[in-house]
Amino acid sequence: MNQNKIIYLDNNATTAVDPEVFEAMRPFFCERYGNPSSIHRFGGSVAADIEEARRQVASLLGTSFRDNDGNAAEIIFTSCGSEGDNAAINAAVTARPGRNKIVTTIVEHPGVLAYCRELSRRGYKIEYIPVDERGRLDLAYAERAIDESTAAVSVMWANNETGTIFPVETVAKMAHAKGALFHTDAVQAAGKVAIDLDSSEIDFLSISGHKLHAPKGVGALFVRKGTRFKPLIFGGHQEKGRRGGTENVASIIGLGRACEIARKNLVAENIQLTQLRNRLEEGVRERISHIRVNGDLENRLPNTSSISFEYIEGESILMLLDMMNICASSGSACTTGSLEPSHVLRAMGLPYTAAHGTIRFSLSKYNTAEEIDFVVEALPPIIERLRAISPYWEGRDK
Repeated sequence: MNQNKIIYLDNNATTAVDPEVFEAMRPFFCERYGNPSSIHRFGGSVAADIEEARRQVASLLGTSFRDNDGNAAEIIFTSCGSEGDNAAINAAVTARPGRNKIVTTIVEHPGVLAYCRELSRRGYKIEYIPVDERGRLDLAYAERAIDESTAAVSVMWANNETGTIFPVETVAKMAHAKGALFHTDAVQAAGKVAIDLDSSEIDFLSISGHKLHAPKGVGALFVRKGTRFKPLIFGGHQEKGRRGGTENVASIIGLGRACEIARKNLVAENIQLTQLRNRLEEGVRERISHIRVNGDLENRLPNTSSISFEYIEGESILMLLDMMNICASSGSACTTGSLEPSHVLRAMGLPYTAAHGTIRFSLSKYNTAEEIDFVVEALPPIIERLRAISPYWEGRDK
């Protein structure tokens, strides 16, 4: 295999734009550049393309509601997943005045956690649902936490670090039983798991284009028909007054096309990704001792593998992988000069010696078995080299 080729296994961070998506976007840069809010036909025709993209997104998410013009009225285009998260929680707490609690999970994405911290400074009480050692939600705790004072419940569909899939439909029912609104961050799930919003009780669902082979800077928020919605961004009348700002037309078209491709290929890609992920994990297990695969191994995304290599630091592993043109990500984050395990791994109670050596490999449809085999062969000498100089490893290889 050509060692100068980049082996990209960090697809939960971002994905390559699908060439079909890029070609769908191309005309909207230099040829069909009209403003969709314009009265003239040159701009107005672009508005029709945006509505087609809205229908494509709605189809992937399993929502069939149409307005009087036949448009997918429950889909609002946003700039990213974080905006969708913020907008949904903002709308939920606004729609439930007099309630002062928000319930979320301890392992949410910062798009939810940071906004909840901001709301706590405004007087809201935030309650965090814990997880077990496999990253699974404590549903008994969730049921106790959600009460008549709860305005909003936000639970991610699938965890971005471990791939663990959460029972969002169950928690949505808990929320509604107490009169609260329910939001799910489905950024990692969209295009990887089947979503059928028509048969669910989910009120808000957010996605991001760059996680499913659309460009960065575009996302979508599902808002169920009849749900009160106060905009987060005020401006013009775009998105029927629900999100101000001139539309990012080319990227919206790209998101629509990416959703259409993902819907058509979901089953086949899931089979492909599961096989590649299992090939990676089995190969690593056979060649390296003292490892653990994190998350709910029976109920997780097909493309995600979080592996802890005990007694060494993940950042060092990444640096040596990078020298071999292998891209992955760490389960740690560098803050104020010290290396701290991620909030997800801490919540799962991983031992210090495992959490610090955690690497997340996240695959896409563009990865191959040849690439996986190359990574499996590259990892053992890297781990052996790092453990040889680790003060925590001494004597454990005997």
